[in-house]
Amino acid sequence: MNSTVTKRILAAGVVIAALGLTACSTTDTGTTAGADEPKGAVAMGFAGADITIWNDQLEIMRPIVEAAGYEFLTDDPQWDVNRQVSSWQAWINRGDVKAIAGYPVTPDAMVPVTQQAEAAGIPVFGYLIGWEGTAGTTVVDSYDGGFELAANAATELQASGAEDDLTVVIVGSRDSDFGADAMDGLIEGFTSVMPDASIVEQTATTREEGYNIAKAQMTADPESHVWLGASNDNILGVYQALIEEGVAADDPDFYLASRDATNETLDLIKIEGSIYRTSLVVPAQALAEANAKLLIDGAEGKETSDIVVPGVLVTAEDADQYYVG
Repeated sequence: MNSTVTKRILAAGVVIAALGLTACSTTDTGTTAGADEPKGAVAMGFAGADITIWNDQLEIMRPIVEAAGYEFLTDDPQWDVNRQVSSWQAWINRGDVKAIAGYPVTPDAMVPVTQQAEAAGIPVFGYLIGWEGTAGTTVVDSYDGGFELAANAATELQASGAEDDLTVVIVGSRDSDFGADAMDGLIEGFTSVMPDASIVEQTATTREEGYNIAKAQMTADPESHVWLGASNDNILGVYQALIEEGVAADDPDFYLASRDATNETLDLIKIEGSIYRTSLVVPAQALAEANAKLLIDGAEGKETSDIVVPGVLVTAEDADQYYVG
């Protein structure tokens, strides 16, 4: 492993440890206070319930939040902005919600409801994306992460003798600044090493969408051997489609990688000679602890600011370190 990756792993370890200590400290304090008197609720609202790493975070966050003395509220707006706004308004109107955080379906649409929360004395925090009125955000640098993942992929492919003009399918979405930055990072990272590569950009967020675009792309161009995803969910769909098309799980001509990873992703990466080569993992544990810290600190009136969580390039050799649960 090169020194850059080693430094990133050490940096991630420091951040994870620091967040873990903070969460534990908050938990210990909250347990004593919350034993005699309920402290209210905090809420985490993602855009949908079909993203695995989001569900992993909710599972990790719940005991941290509850041990701090708060009820933990979540929802599933199913990527419907009106449903998400209604859900957040319901939380505000409950009267006992002390802080709200989430990933918005549409950031601009959350500004009015964020103003309503602020008027009610409820701080609002962003996940990956901040917008007008947020008091802090759990931050991941999507461009740098995409660039590093793709540049690493291109370097490995070049070293293995891949054609300079090979087809590279970049899978993700430009619906948000975070997603657009990730797509740009993937494209520019790959072409920084292999500038003659033929880049094909495909829009997919969920596993189902990844599956469908892979089926269509392989029909249009069976030589589409390299797939880089802005999330693990869409690449897991690509993986399923390729296997169904007859691609062997260890076919050396194929290269898949993603910006996120779940336990399922790590299982695939660990297959000997796997076509799912690597992932840039931003550990769910660290993300969940950052989210929980913002919510609890906000609920208790403490000063808050962005929390940056770094990513780590993961391979079969060190995948065991990043399992959740």
